[in-house]
Amino acid sequence: MSKPKQPFAIQRRKDSKSFILTLNPTCGLPVTVCQSWYRKSFQNLPPELANFRSPKTMSAAKVAVQALIQYLMDQVKGISAPVPIPATPAQKLDTSPTVREWLERFITLDNNPRSARIMGEGAPYSVNTIDLYSGQYNRYIKGDPLLTLTMAQVDYNAILNFMGRLGLKEKELSRGGGTIAGTRTYEITLKFVRMAFKEYAEIHVDWLNPFLRFKAPKSKKGLERDVLEEWEVLKLFVPGVIPDPLDQALCAAMFWTGMRRGEIYGLKPDDLDWRTPQIIIRNAWQRYDSGKRRSLGDPKYHKVREIPFPEQLQKAIKELWTVYGKHEFVFCGKNGKLPGSNYMRRWLPRWIEWAGIDLAGRKIVPHGARHTIASVLEDENVPLRQIQDMLGHSDLKTTKRVYLHSTTGHINRIGQKLDKLAQLSEQHAVNALPEI
Repeated sequence: MSKPKQPFAIQRRKDSKSFILTLNPTCGLPVTVCQSWYRKSFQNLPPELANFRSPKTMSAAKVAVQALIQYLMDQVKGISAPVPIPATPAQKLDTSPTVREWLERFITLDNNPRSARIMGEGAPYSVNTIDLYSGQYNRYIKGDPLLTLTMAQVDYNAILNFMGRLGLKEKELSRGGGTIAGTRTYEITLKFVRMAFKEYAEIHVDWLNPFLRFKAPKSKKGLERDVLEEWEVLKLFVPGVIPDPLDQALCAAMFWTGMRRGEIYGLKPDDLDWRTPQIIIRNAWQRYDSGKRRSLGDPKYHKVREIPFPEQLQKAIKELWTVYGKHEFVFCGKNGKLPGSNYMRRWLPRWIEWAGIDLAGRKIVPHGARHTIASVLEDENVPLRQIQDMLGHSDLKTTKRVYLHSTTGHINRIGQKLDKLAQLSEQHAVNALPEI
């Protein structure tokens, strides 16, 4: 004896991420009504259900079909009352946590649903992310009326009102004051709440996430950093410009590899492959500015990556170890201690001044070194995918050996210009650089 058909069927289109639905008479509707909903797109839902027309997940699609069935039943019975959203068991019993209880699970690593899930996927949660979420929560969300509702009670209007109140929160005076609506702060704070609600929907598959009815805030354009030109970078490495071997090595790591500060300070001698040559980014300091709270963890995005180990940096590290000795970490002073949190920011302007570089109003900061090497490599016609891979911006499916050979070759060719200039007198070399 065959099993009775399910009340409805949902299928994902092969040519897109959208869904199609089919109603079966077992849902309680007349056969003729069900036949009119055979393999129909969710875009065909009536205007009263417009908010359900674009489900992103299977669970959201199921909720939409349940709402459609209820709507059609009311139509058959001649009822024109507002369409109720099918109640879930959680809503009936209302045993769900309050919004406050749920959100506060995401501002700590203890009992954090998302942290536990992504750890199971082999990607540990960043403590920097926790710090960011905690700061946004305590400054802009804590005390909001939304937090008193249970997750089952939150609906469209509750979220709409919350977003309005959030936008009216005041920015820090150091950032110009005013409200946070339309700012990067607003975007980050709202995305934090959306993320937590999405995680709740992952666990409670029959719960309707009210954020599905709102578009995510548009990302603001990232901060554009001022950069140095190639000939200006070369000026920094003219012999004698930066006399201290630690400073010279740090400057080389910044401008020849594009590593982040936490990655530079987290580099250990075993991470240097002198034979290939390449650098393996395994570690990065987190909370480096926080003294006792700093910890050595995974690189950003938790991805170990290999980057070129250019000749200029090899020479600088050998000189550093000759003068100050070899320690647990690559970039240490004579006493084996790492530089302070503000070391690069404090000394970079001096290095630029010693090299005789005219910034002409530009503001060059340590992180701008990453933008500088990206700009220089782009001018050298290095494919953008390889530059992104080198800087660790994303996990691209590029053969590591090919990218290392290609990118290293470009970087070393830039360095060869400096080697030729080193044969000239120091002053003549400095004056000649802009003509390269």
